[in-house]
Amino acid sequence: MNTFQGALSSGAFTVTAELPVIDQADVSACLRLASALAEHVDAIQLGDHLPDTARVSSTALAALLLREGIDVTPTLNCRDRNRIALQSEILGMRAIGVTSMLLVRGEANSVRSQSLARRVFDVTGPELIAMAREIDENRLLLGTGDQVPPPGTDWNASALLEQSAAGARFLHLHPCFELDLIRSHMARLVEEKITWHYSVILTLSPTEQGVDSCAQMIRDVSGIPGVSGINLVCRDDPGTVISCLRSAGPLPVA
Repeated sequence: MNTFQGALSSGAFTVTAELPVIDQADVSACLRLASALAEHVDAIQLGDHLPDTARVSSTALAALLLREGIDVTPTLNCRDRNRIALQSEILGMRAIGVTSMLLVRGEANSVRSQSLARRVFDVTGPELIAMAREIDENRLLLGTGDQVPPPGTDWNASALLEQSAAGARFLHLHPCFELDLIRSHMARLVEEKITWHYSVILTLSPTEQGVDSCAQMIRDVSGIPGVSGINLVCRDDPGTVISCLRSAGPLPVA
């Protein structure tokens, strides 16, 4: 079985696919989507709850995918669970065989939200990462997320360094469609030595970019110093993601 952790440790240019949020109990379509993608990617990334929407438990979905021989990188956030619930999720994921996790603070609920759910934030992002590291430091690969900041943003590396010190080892950058911004930000990450601490994964959206544009973006970002791989957002058609990867051609060793 291909694994996200194995691909990163081998130095290969790593490719994952991110599945859409599943907000109903019937996950058969999601499993078919993951199966179609599995032979083309190193792992499937599972998002956590959206700010206003309950979704199928990442632990339950991860168990179903692992049973099919598909590696997964589930996401946990601090917004929706207290520390005991988060510890329980991490323990449950390890029990079913999860070897990598994306741990984030989580977005606050929208001011227009109709949700009655209260935001928890019992722990911070770095505390969540440290918690997971203490549970299983030797076998869990932990990551966190960040954005490519727009021009003029007063960005500094302190938050990423704090999360690295807590135990994060890979960094997912949210979708950005401006190649010059990506190059500029990656240059800063290299200059600040963030890439000494993290494997950096760029998120791309084939649906929003189109196959040809996304394939070209894959080729372009694969040559940027410090980029270790890509995460392709899959809406409902695995053929789009597969076509993008085939059109991009062979990818380099990171």
